[in-house]
Amino acid sequence: MAAPALPDLLAPGMGTALVLTALRVGGLVLIAPAWSAKVVPMRLRSVFIVLLAVLLLPGAAASANVAQLAITPATFLQETVVGFVLGLAAALVIAAAEFAGELMSTSMGLSGAAIFDPVNNTQGAILATFMQTLALVLLVGSGGHVVMVEAVGRSFAAVPLGAGGALGDGLLAAARMAGGLFRSGTQFAAPVMASLLVANVALSILGRAAPQLNIMTLAFPLQIGVGLLTLAGALGVVARELTDWAPGVSHAADTFFRAMQAIPGTAGRR
Repeated sequence: MAAPALPDLLAPGMGTALVLTALRVGGLVLIAPAWSAKVVPMRLRSVFIVLLAVLLLPGAAASANVAQLAITPATFLQETVVGFVLGLAAALVIAAAEFAGELMSTSMGLSGAAIFDPVNNTQGAILATFMQTLALVLLVGSGGHVVMVEAVGRSFAAVPLGAGGALGDGLLAAARMAGGLFRSGTQFAAPVMASLLVANVALSILGRAAPQLNIMTLAFPLQIGVGLLTLAGALGVVARELTDWAPGVSHAADTFFRAMQAIPGTAGRR
């Protein structure tokens, strides 16, 4: 099999197409999980953007009128936003898991226990950091980085380089999509929060039945124990839901492109 030929960067309009392709890839790298981590050097990210733009350039140029491409504020913004939304769809999965960890930490009384976050080089709640790292490992382990690159490649058929569109409607659809973060995070944390609610009700009844007991002394370790045991029991279900993230990313990308009055159903699918 012959290797695919590299694009002729000296051809008319190909330099502009390369810049616009790099802007779309840069929007993805700006927020996409793993690539946007602070531990990834900026030079490495820049090299990755240029390399990926060169590899995607033939497909991007095939769906666009290269001769009429121009770098303007409108095209600069649109290409960056398209890549940004593709990365946002995957980043919301990680953010939902982190939000679930924050909810569980607060419910269990562990919100004050901070641990080093190796992804962002910051201090975070212990369960929030655990859930974020778990979601990131599952996403990368299930080929998430490859799916996101494929989504960028297929997005050129939905939104060609330099093509106009209702960018405002697309951004509104992306904002609505981001609202699902809180719903997903609450669903992930629901088993732990429900078990802690039952434990607190039981402690309240016990406190009224036996006033001589020091319920406040029992409540703190009991909450942590019940919460951790429930999390251990529900972790398999949560991990399975986190692994099955590709349909949600595909739906989010398709919703964005339909809002821009583009060709639906072509981006973000495995």
